[in-house]
Amino acid sequence: MRAFHTMKSGLIAGLLLGGAVAATSATAAEYAIDVPGMHASIMFKASHIGVSFVTGRFNRFDGTFTWDEAQPGASSVDVTIQVDSLDSNHAERDKHLRSKDYLNVEANPTARFKSTKYEGNASGGKLKGNLTLNGVTKEITIDVTRIGEAKDPWGGYRAGFQGKTVLTSSEFGWTAPSFPKTVEMEFILEGKRK
Repeated sequence: MRAFHTMKSGLIAGLLLGGAVAATSATAAEYAIDVPGMHASIMFKASHIGVSFVTGRFNRFDGTFTWDEAQPGASSVDVTIQVDSLDSNHAERDKHLRSKDYLNVEANPTARFKSTKYEGNASGGKLKGNLTLNGVTKEITIDVTRIGEAKDPWGGYRAGFQGKTVLTSSEFGWTAPSFPKTVEMEFILEGKRK
């Protein structure tokens, strides 16, 4: 009987703790990334034959993130990029980068990052998640810094973050000598609370 009582007490405590965690997680607000107002950007930088860099951005993407300053560990991000929107400020180069030699956008028109874990505090930390790019899914880590959050002049509430990571080209199936070994990525995402 005592064992049953102990088991029952443990079960009740577990249910209460589970309820508390669920209640805490429920306070995380969802934000829509402000692409319509273009208060967000996804940029890249890669070596050009070892003497300089090619820089650019992706012009079309969308997504959401959840955020609660009091519970940063409950944060999550989900972003989809239209890969054919690549823009390196040179039309002929962009056409080549979209071809089968590089990004092969006809076969893989989108890339997606979906987070799995955030380790850090309200100021910043490491965001882990799965990136699907060129038909390959790999776990990556993004260094995240919170830029700020505040009410906006139109009655809404916004939060903004900056993220940086380095992708290894061979991990996503790019092994041609002409393809840079690594690509630096930078994300600036401002979201409007739903």
